[in-house]
Amino acid sequence: MKKLIRYTMLLTLSLSMAGCKKYLDEKSDQKLVVPGTLADFQSILDNYSKNVFSDPGEGEVSSTDYYLTDANYNALSLDSYRREYTWQKDYLFETGSNSWYYGYTSIYSANSVLDNMGKVERNSVNQTDWDNIKGQALYLRGKNFLNMAYLWTLAYDPSTASQDMGLPLRLNTDFNQTSVRSSVQQTYDQIISDLKSSVHLLPIVSLQVVRPSRPAAYALLARTYLSMRQYQEAGLYADSCLQLFNTLIDYNTLTASATYPLKQFNAETIIFSVIGTPSPINPSRAKIDPDLYNLYTTNDLRKIVFFKNNNNGSYAFKGNYTGTLAPFGGISTNEVYLIRAEASARQGKTTDAMNDLNTLLVNRWKAGTFVPLTASSASNALSLILLERRKELLLRGLRWMDLKRLNKDGANITLTRTVNGQVYTLPPNDLRYALPIPEDVIALSGITQNLR
Repeated sequence: MKKLIRYTMLLTLSLSMAGCKKYLDEKSDQKLVVPGTLADFQSILDNYSKNVFSDPGEGEVSSTDYYLTDANYNALSLDSYRREYTWQKDYLFETGSNSWYYGYTSIYSANSVLDNMGKVERNSVNQTDWDNIKGQALYLRGKNFLNMAYLWTLAYDPSTASQDMGLPLRLNTDFNQTSVRSSVQQTYDQIISDLKSSVHLLPIVSLQVVRPSRPAAYALLARTYLSMRQYQEAGLYADSCLQLFNTLIDYNTLTASATYPLKQFNAETIIFSVIGTPSPINPSRAKIDPDLYNLYTTNDLRKIVFFKNNNNGSYAFKGNYTGTLAPFGGISTNEVYLIRAEASARQGKTTDAMNDLNTLLVNRWKAGTFVPLTASSASNALSLILLERRKELLLRGLRWMDLKRLNKDGANITLTRTVNGQVYTLPPNDLRYALPIPEDVIALSGITQNLR
């Protein structure tokens, strides 16, 4: 199913982008491919299967916005999925074809461009393309490091980040370089460095929405700083993004009864990518948590835009910004409004926070029914914003990091699941919030496994 989804979306994407450059010819040994022109570099970055359709989904599998029936759980094809779903300490990934592999494959693509940019002289004729391509590669590397940090490192904590284990920071294509884990601080420093370096190299409007733009880089910096709980910086970068790209969709204009009401490349999409749908979160199996579903009121259009009634007392999610059952892994303006709103609330700017929240919500309510929300304090505003963040950003690859950062702030969220009569729990700040590195990677590289 996962391969079929990727193939179908890749075909759709390819057909929709007339004039897109062809990929480099596939070689039997990718190490032998030595790109040497700007067209080569762009072709590497435009490899959609590696760089667009491979965002990790394990954080969503491990989160509790959905549940599986015992029958669906027992029918999962891989034991690793069952272990992810119940927060086991090890063997959560299949050998070889897993999110660690996909992440570093994409990082290698970025590094192969960055390592070879010097082969093409930057001049007055090519400087716009040259800068754009370098910016895309830096963004791609930073994005993948961030996605992987969300899964395989503990939440950023300034008091321990220099000691907590981070990612191996592969910054070139040298296969002989020994893999060594950095610290969490070094990991986030590298992410921020890559993204900041990309900002002014990228165009304000990209030629294709799968390619990074300046608003996308600002937005990803905002997401990064939010996960670090550095709210002033998160707010500043969210604002920089929204100064350039702030479109919101009025959900009254959607056909809520459609199989997928929100279309691919819709008006809110800043940059498009896709989470490779793991079986547990496929909507044919995943049922939305009823407590979450009941948070949506009658006039909230998300209740019918986001959810399909399974006619058995359960609901499936259909609100992906991919126009398919595959979860959206990119960035859209609704997320950025919520980042700026949260950052404002945490800095005591109650009016600004509520203005952003209401700007979003008026586009989500049935026309003529929305009454702007009010907050008596910044703390009250923050509670409202965090509630709407959970309701707005389902299955985006964000909930796992939100749980990690919010528990660091004292939210004290304990996850609980009951499977085949057995209760499983994940307490706040548990070491299992840093998923185990795939065992085959540990065996091959000798890097240190996450503590359990």
